[in-house]
Amino acid sequence: MSRIVHVNGEFLPEAEAKVSVFDRGFLMADGVYEVTSVLGGKLIDFAGHCLRLARSLRELEMTNPHTDAEWLELHRQLVARNEIVDGMVYLQVTRGNPGDRDFAYPAADLPPTVVMFTQSKPGLAESPAAKTGWKVISVDDIRWGRRDIKTVQLLYPSMAKMAAKKAGVDDAWLVEDGFVTEGTSNNAYIVKGNRIITRALSSDILHGITRAAVLRFAVEAQMEVVERSFTLAEAQEADEAFITSASAFVMPVVQIDGKDLGTGKPGPVAARLREIYLDEMRKAAV
Repeated sequence: MSRIVHVNGEFLPEAEAKVSVFDRGFLMADGVYEVTSVLGGKLIDFAGHCLRLARSLRELEMTNPHTDAEWLELHRQLVARNEIVDGMVYLQVTRGNPGDRDFAYPAADLPPTVVMFTQSKPGLAESPAAKTGWKVISVDDIRWGRRDIKTVQLLYPSMAKMAAKKAGVDDAWLVEDGFVTEGTSNNAYIVKGNRIITRALSSDILHGITRAAVLRFAVEAQMEVVERSFTLAEAQEADEAFITSASAFVMPVVQIDGKDLGTGKPGPVAARLREIYLDEMRKAAV
């Protein structure tokens, strides 16, 4: 059965979906995106994704093509049309098609290009990896300086993920000036003496929607949270570590650059936070 996608106001079979070769998203990576998880046919933390989408568009001086209510309806229609129970909805907005290739974009707003599609991931929340944990390697962080904007400029994160795959591990942590910034597509944390440590928000890292929820739940569970930078060496000496993202939720990290953390197995803090996050998000899902 052909997947139904959404392109510029139309719902189409994926084989019929088309975007101009002159679209600035294709030529210049001039666009932003969001990925919202679906559990039990409902959208997880949807309001947070709408807020970050609006911020990303604002930072690139692009107009938001839809209200939050309109975005919600589009997401729900895609979920229903593709009969998604567990999975994800991918949303991308680019500056559009100026008619020809040019580094400078027009001062007046172009009609944006909106692309949306679903991915079915049965049992998304029951990932076996949550029981065994991820192994990661470190790579130099050489991305551009506005990592807080969720743009479609994903070449280097893709290269870092491939480096991890070639090394036989699950992901890579990006390191700049000796300090861990984040994972390739997730926020990074360590736990030392029951203290959760994660880099503070800035232009250096993505303002993770899952990150915000998990830190809120951690505080509510009377866990201590410290927002500061940490070194790779400090991470390797941590009691445990984990990452957060919209699709992996809370995922334990058990090894960094070949060195086991703690017992080499998922720790209690990551396990508890994953349990709390999934429980609370399912209750609040739309």
